[in-house]
Amino acid sequence: MTSSSPHGDTAVATYDTHRLAPPLTGRVAVVTGASSGIGAATARRLAAGGADVALLGRREDRLEELAEELRATASGTVLPFAVDLTDAEALDGVAEAVGSGLGRVDLVVANAGAMLGAPFEAARTDEWDRMLDVNLRGVLHTARVFPGGLLGAAAEGRPADLVHVGSVAAHSLYPNWSVYCATKAAIAHLTRNLRAELGPRGVRVRNVEPGVTVTELGADMRDDDMRTTLDRMRSDLRPLAAEDVAEAIAFSAAAPAHVNIAEIVVVPVQQG
Repeated sequence: MTSSSPHGDTAVATYDTHRLAPPLTGRVAVVTGASSGIGAATARRLAAGGADVALLGRREDRLEELAEELRATASGTVLPFAVDLTDAEALDGVAEAVGSGLGRVDLVVANAGAMLGAPFEAARTDEWDRMLDVNLRGVLHTARVFPGGLLGAAAEGRPADLVHVGSVAAHSLYPNWSVYCATKAAIAHLTRNLRAELGPRGVRVRNVEPGVTVTELGADMRDDDMRTTLDRMRSDLRPLAAEDVAEAIAFSAAAPAHVNIAEIVVVPVQQG
């Protein structure tokens, strides 16, 4: 099935989330940035696979709407939690509530992010601060608050996954996106080091790096020229849909417990 991109006539894939293999029944998942885009698509895919899912994000109304949608068909439990991921104390409270409502978390998808481009010399430093807060500090807080459940599941020989949603921008050159690229490069190296630290204890740490994808990411950039550039990037080729990335995340989470698909680059074929 295909649908039209909001940035042009480019067709993007959508998925029947009931076409599943292999299942994720019994998993307890947390997805950040779940109110839209890749986060919402991942929550749908994991819930459709049988996982219990905690939806984390700032926009409470959207989380509630998504939870209601998923409860109509999901076999597991779906709970929304409105939280600012850069607030470590608030996230601690949510982690306790997730444990009380769903049980021990064994799958964490740290997806929340901000993408704000501008020429370096003209960029607003508050946009830099936001990307540093969300893309780096938010991921650090997320990874820090849930390791007990991951390590507990791993100790029992069960799958335990910490998934970071990065970007191909971590490795490629994108003029006028320098600070965004720097935050994603930091996540790439953080993932490698956490894999070395937690992997020997059975936790699978991975980085999923999408290429050009149609989501709301970047819609709030202040630089008009960069918004136009982003729209053109998405319309000049057949981009990924959020569901494409969610499918890769679900596939990697469903691998046998001793197998870690450690780094996944997911790009449109035309991106090369």
